[in-house]
Amino acid sequence: MNILFKALNDPTRRTILEILRDKDMTAGDIAGHFNMSKPSISHHLDLLKQAGLVSSSKEGQFIYYSISTTVIDEILTWLLQFSTKKKTR
Repeated sequence: MNILFKALNDPTRRTILEILRDKDMTAGDIAGHFNMSKPSISHHLDLLKQAGLVSSSKEGQFIYYSISTTVIDEILTWLLQFSTKKKTR
């Protein structure tokens, strides 16, 4: 869970998730949305993969990145337990 929150803590990584919300993309396509080097984008993608937020698949010479909804569902389930907790006093 710590890796997950560390990944979500960075605005660039959150933006990458927003970009991938609509369609799968290559690292080069993702990098086109930012004013930073491709190695920096690759680093951000690696951290998102480590957290389980992004998955990748190779198609020919390209690697496509996509959002991993399983982890997002788990986060939402975990967070919702706090909003439905009964208050006792």
